[in-house]
Amino acid sequence: MTRTLLSGGQVFDGTGAEVADGDVVVEDGRIVDIGTGLDGDERVDVSGLTVLPGLIDCHVHVTVSGVLGDKGLHLPYSYGYFEAVRNLAATLDCGVTTVRDAGGADLGVRRAVEDGLIEGPRLRIAITILSQTGGHADGWLPSGACAPLVPAHEGRPDGVVDGPEEMRKRAREIIRAGADVLKVCTSGGVLSPRDDPRHAHFRADELDALVAEATAAGLPVMAHAQATDGIKNAVRAGIRSIEHGIFLDDEAIDMMLAAGTWLVPTLVAPAAVLEAVAAGVELPESVVVKAREVIDVHRESFTRAVAAGVRIAMGTDSGVGPHGRNLEELALMAAGGMKPPAVLAAATSSAAELLGVADSVGTLTPGRRADLLLVSGDPYDFTDLRSRVHSVYQDGRRVRG
Repeated sequence: MTRTLLSGGQVFDGTGAEVADGDVVVEDGRIVDIGTGLDGDERVDVSGLTVLPGLIDCHVHVTVSGVLGDKGLHLPYSYGYFEAVRNLAATLDCGVTTVRDAGGADLGVRRAVEDGLIEGPRLRIAITILSQTGGHADGWLPSGACAPLVPAHEGRPDGVVDGPEEMRKRAREIIRAGADVLKVCTSGGVLSPRDDPRHAHFRADELDALVAEATAAGLPVMAHAQATDGIKNAVRAGIRSIEHGIFLDDEAIDMMLAAGTWLVPTLVAPAAVLEAVAAGVELPESVVVKAREVIDVHRESFTRAVAAGVRIAMGTDSGVGPHGRNLEELALMAAGGMKPPAVLAAATSSAAELLGVADSVGTLTPGRRADLLLVSGDPYDFTDLRSRVHSVYQDGRRVRG
């Protein structure tokens, strides 16, 4: 096998350590050495560049392409799968080589990437979003029509459940469908016009049933949790990550610290909603009002979580906003008080730990997959990082640049 040497540049290894001069050697799709003065059969000059692990986005929706308003109701069922091809490519373009899809992508999408039918980041999939009746993923409308965020089909079980027994059965169906993680809405949300993001959803017995089934299958649970009480209920139930975490109070933060619960903040998501409205997308007034109400408190909650030492992994909720703009989240995380090395760690090693894939990706460590992102300029300057992506490697193969 050919040993490829990337030399002459700098290295950020993903652990949170500072950027330093170094070489990376890749062979047979794996990292085999990191250091200085290394050799290889084939040399790639990376002078002026920094080599980072491929980034990881822990919250995307690859079958959704931005806030579409009523337009989305007129698209054929299969259209989202063809959009996913474009969305996955756009995500890979910006150096994100692994994602966790938080509802939408089914086993077919994951298999298509794994088998090389389409290019894209590796996928961990939730498939379905579990919601109580009247909750964030219940698409019921006063007209009698139903327009869920993620419609059900043969490979994507319906997500609306009530009571522990329904929750237990639906969890098993989603596991059977090939999920890597189960997602539940423990509060209302912004994009769902009939609920309130400050209200907690599901009771303890329902969440306990879900976590018990996930645990039995060796899977984690992620919670769309915006309400203060919804966050606390998720932590009490043993849910692994809080997605969004908009209305965090001091008690919720303390609970997360004590339990080791992760926060995936998706700071860019409310801004994407307001950007869509400014661009002329027609959304229910209640959605627009909620987006305006939460954007500042969301960022304040994140800043307090950072200061307290809550474990944080990067996620964008791409699909609410356009795919391929994932790196905008990094600037918002830095503005919220995270030091640049910690921001990059949140998008690499920490994200890999959350997803349970740290043994294969997330750090530049011998034996890990050679997923690499090469950027020019200062890797700690996140304001225009997307424009400085030089090349992207997956399993040692250059796929972009």
